Amino acid sequence: MFKFKQFSINQDRCAMKVGTDGVLLGAWAPIHHNPFSILDIGAGTGIVALMLAQRTHAEQIDALEIDEDAYEQAVENFEASPWGDRLFCFHAGLDEFIEEPEDEYDLIVSNPPFYAEDYKTENEQRDLARFQDAMPFEELVEAADLLLSENGIFALIIPYKEEEKFIALAKEAALYPIKITRVKGHATSPLKRSLLAFSRHENTEIEIDELTIEIERHVYTPEYIELTKDFYLKF
Repeated sequence: MFKFKQFSINQDRCAMKVGTDGVLLGAWAPIHHNPFSILDIGAGTGIVALMLAQRTHAEQIDALEIDEDAYEQAVENFEASPWGDRLFCFHAGLDEFIEEPEDEYDLIVSNPPFYAEDYKTENEQRDLARFQDAMPFEELVEAADLLLSENGIFALIIPYKEEEKFIALAKEAALYPIKITRVKGHATSPLKRSLLAFSRHENTEIEIDELTIEIERHVYTPEYIELTKDFYLKF
């Protein structure tokens, strides 16, 4: 079990465990527009949806998870949290979820599976969670275009090397970046991740910054502590 300040995560049945990417997205996703409804695409343990339940007053927080074990675990984690009445998980793939969209969402988030390399490991469940063929970027952009409310925000975390490609894809769907944070492990390491937020309104002023996670092993930067202090027990 992974304990946070206001909730805990059971993850014994999830291929993808609680990791820095999910925590970064859950803490970083813009909420200044006071979203009423939130959708988490590819919920895994439910970590991102739970963090957003803690951060917002959103009355509807839906999550989507295709893997049966992860879906059951997310439901369990939602029900055990203080916000069980606002959290709901669908056991479905993104393609079937968008076939008959019923709702629009003010905030859509995703920590998508994105290892596009050609090799596969022996663990099929982990592969499904980890490889881009489980959720192509094109499908994610299409879903955001279909499900995002007029003044909504779409936020996700992807490898830094994919940033340019993803922004170009989003632009084709008339989704424009409003905030970009590039992340690296420590000062001397290369940029590893991009946190991206998009809206339907083209913005001349894009907020762009960088975040370094550690000064040295297990010694965290003030910026990372500030971002995640409402969640991690150790901060």
